[in-house]
Amino acid sequence: MTHKELEAYILSFPNTWLDYPFGEGTSVYKVGDKEANNGKLFAIIADESKPLRVSLKCDPLLAVNLREKYESVLPGYHLNKKHWNTIICTGQLSQDEIYDLVRLSYNLVTDVSA
Repeated sequence: MTHKELEAYILSFPNTWLDYPFGEGTSVYKVGDKEANNGKLFAIIADESKPLRVSLKCDPLLAVNLREKYESVLPGYHLNKKHWNTIICTGQLSQDEIYDLVRLSYNLVTDVSA
């Protein structure tokens, strides 16, 4: 999976936009009112990372289970380790599984039932 493929999926969610609050090199995907600059982040991609690295909000129990099961799922890099995972896209998790985790992250931030 490429950065552009994952980005296209992330940006397909309602009221989602790309921001660079941490400067170039870190793509931050937010949901909310862009005009008011009132958004909650739900995905972060480390630009130019090879393999691709994406950080996603996660249910705390699921986050621990994923870390135990997959070596490519790590505690969130520079994020709250209880609620965030960083996924190294090595192929250990399928594209569909990563998309499911993106959807879960979006739902957790927007308070939509996961």
